[in-house]
Amino acid sequence: MVSAASALILARFQFAFTVGVHIVFPAFSIGLAAYLAVLEGLWFKTDKQVYLDLYRYWIKIFSVVFGMGVVSGLVMSYEFGTNWSVFSQKAGPITGVLLSYEVMTAFFLEAGFLGVMLFGMNKVGRGLHFAATCCVSVGTLISMTWILASNSWMQTPAGYSIDPATGRFMPESWLAIIFNPSFPYRLVHMGMAAFLSVAFIIGGTAAWHMMRDKRKGQPISQPVKVMFSMAMWMATIVAPLQILAGDAHGLNTLKHQPVKIAALEGDWETESRAPEILFGIPNMKTEHTDYAIKLPFAGSLILTHSLDGKVPGMKDFPADQRPPSPIIFFTFRIMIALGMLMAATGFLSLYMRWRGRLFTSPLLHRLALVMAPSGFLALLCGWVTTEVGRQPWTVYGLLRTADSVSPIMLPSMAISMTAFVVVYVIVFGTGIGILLRMLSRQPEEGEHDLSEQGTASVLGTRSHPETVLSSPDHGAR
Repeated sequence: MVSAASALILARFQFAFTVGVHIVFPAFSIGLAAYLAVLEGLWFKTDKQVYLDLYRYWIKIFSVVFGMGVVSGLVMSYEFGTNWSVFSQKAGPITGVLLSYEVMTAFFLEAGFLGVMLFGMNKVGRGLHFAATCCVSVGTLISMTWILASNSWMQTPAGYSIDPATGRFMPESWLAIIFNPSFPYRLVHMGMAAFLSVAFIIGGTAAWHMMRDKRKGQPISQPVKVMFSMAMWMATIVAPLQILAGDAHGLNTLKHQPVKIAALEGDWETESRAPEILFGIPNMKTEHTDYAIKLPFAGSLILTHSLDGKVPGMKDFPADQRPPSPIIFFTFRIMIALGMLMAATGFLSLYMRWRGRLFTSPLLHRLALVMAPSGFLALLCGWVTTEVGRQPWTVYGLLRTADSVSPIMLPSMAISMTAFVVVYVIVFGTGIGILLRMLSRQPEEGEHDLSEQGTASVLGTRSHPETVLSSPDHGAR
């Protein structure tokens, strides 16, 4: 029994580890592909060199991020069969189909146009190349849509029946399955999270180069100014919208998963005019939140938009159906705090823009640099809150996690877990190091196209000038 329980914990940790590494790269790809489409669209419309320079700079980042996203995602497909075979057998008629739709739509679309996007700038017309970039961007959004449809169905299952002989979930209405109750809210929330995460990476990169140029007494280049300005506009507009989207998502979760809300709020008793617990330590044994710092009436106001609204408590639910409150209590608050800081950064940039100090404010530049990873940190905290808050279920209310795991012994799980950690640290640690090195190089006026020579130059090796196109517009018209 102890061995089985330990194997279950390792299986959960292994999947959480691989998902945590993987999710950063698709989110990066989604936001960056959209940014590249905007940059090329602006270049296509205005013919300004600065947009082409930024496109060529960021497409090199995109190529590395996209590759790491594909590699890290392949592993999870195998994990469903090796570690979660019971879940795959029972939920496969629904989740397997949704994931296959992703392959047949998003992957085919991306594969069809990715080569043109990466290497076809000087080989096809400008219109066709812009269309290819747009297709890749749309492909990343389609991929996100199918993944979230599958995951949202596990959170709020709908449109199914259960085969009494096999216990398998059989589809009855694909519209109900895809557009399950939580899907629209989670789709919007995840999409904005991807855009914000990339905006702060771009803003932080630009801030780094502006601060370095200032230390060296050099003028700030036009590409750096433009990408910082665009990133701060995104933060100013999208961060407040993301807070509103999160609020709508919270109301939906309160309706369909009230015990998750109770756990992340640290509430044990159901009450009206409930306070908001700003800080505390939920204790699952004593069924009490220790050291609680409360804000009167704010819990009901935030969760129900009414001072008299009733907020659920965990004691209303059986102990074996409660998620681990201490984990999601803190990840939820970290996510909220980061979201507020992102919105504050956007508003500060708006003020500095109004004062004419967008490119000269040391405070804004330092804040943008510190906040560079904030989007991805908030995204990871949000996913932990969502997935841990679903426990003890894989299919909410219907299939327990403990009943979904494969019959794998503890030694086998421990060996595979160790191998995953070692390989991931080496491979993706190296990949992130390469990305940081590429980002440390400032975009240039007349940026090289993505080619073997240009990429070698980015990575720090010398390229032969005679092999680099002398004109960035050569062959592009």
